[in-house]
Amino acid sequence: MRERRAAQQCRRAREFEAFVAGAAGRLLHAATLLTGDPAAAERLLTAALARTFAAWDRLHGEDPYDRTRQELATRFARTMWRRHPRGGALARLTPQERLVVVLRLYEGVAEEQAAAQLGLPAERIRAICLRATSTLRSRPPAPPSVSGEAHPADAGRPTGERRSSEEGEGHAVRAP
Repeated sequence: MRERRAAQQCRRAREFEAFVAGAAGRLLHAATLLTGDPAAAERLLTAALARTFAAWDRLHGEDPYDRTRQELATRFARTMWRRHPRGGALARLTPQERLVVVLRLYEGVAEEQAAAQLGLPAERIRAICLRATSTLRSRPPAPPSVSGEAHPADAGRPTGERRSSEEGEGHAVRAP
């Protein structure tokens, strides 16, 4: 009896290790997009993988990748919606927008499936995704300039001169 159980646990561990070897890179990238912080992404993924491993024998034909992705989304929603994620390409989005964009556009989850996972109507998922993509397409806000700070390319130029947008061959334009 013990030998049979040990063999089952060994098989289970091998199957899970094979799954992680094939899927961990993409899942970690999705977690990094969600959190904007590599350390937080690793913690989020580790927790999601632990839950998937705990349920491994109960998956019965369910895709472990989908299960882990859903666990990532659930854990992100529970923890990160309370605090704004840092950095990354999606930093200008709210955590909810970030989650919807990663699920819909990066992972390719259907609207209805994303809506079911997040407990929102499909129309709301569509609206959030449209708002988030328009935010991403818009120009990023200009960083606040500190008075007296010059652009690095203007170093060595006389005061009152600045670069022009057409400047290619070192032409300086006189400031008005």
